Amino acid sequence: MDAAAVMIADARGSLRTMATTDEDGAFAELLQLQNGQGPCMDCCRTGEPVSVPDIAGEYERWPRLVTAMIDTDYGSLQAVPVSLHTRPLGALTLLRRSPGRSAEDDVHLAQALADSAALALMHWSAEPDHIDEVITRVQGLIAAKTTLEIAKGMVAQHAGGTIGEAARLLSAYASGRQVRLTETAHALVNRGLTPAAIVEGQSGK
Repeated sequence: MDAAAVMIADARGSLRTMATTDEDGAFAELLQLQNGQGPCMDCCRTGEPVSVPDIAGEYERWPRLVTAMIDTDYGSLQAVPVSLHTRPLGALTLLRRSPGRSAEDDVHLAQALADSAALALMHWSAEPDHIDEVITRVQGLIAAKTTLEIAKGMVAQHAGGTIGEAARLLSAYASGRQVRLTETAHALVNRGLTPAAIVEGQSGK
């Protein structure tokens, strides 16, 4: 696999990217195209893996997605459900440059990783008491991710760089001061910290 992303459904059923191996803007746009239609949305709805061995052959079904994948040099896609105790939460998206169907053993391994991702995201090792608790935690995670994305944008704009570079600056700042990344993001968004502090704090090291 050449790229991967964990996508979680919000209260309206739209998929939101929670973690990705690529911070590039084109890759982010590719993932956003999964909202409403696409193999990952199908995977989330059904709770079953979806394999697309040759994305070029699916143009009539998903024209915008196929165009975006070809433009970013991806030829195939595998989606596996991210679930917590049989409740679908989202999908793990796996992309490959070359076309071809994923090996069955690889799909099983991807499912095991997706199950681990669900537990890590929810910080659970046991069945929650109420299903509403699952929804509440998912929405909390999505809100935190949204705040982080806004913070990345603020730093990227100030520094005149990319979102990927901004993400690395934020992570380095939080790590260097031994604070949580989410705390740094909240401080930025709430104006308790300036983008200049993030950029200058790292350039001065």
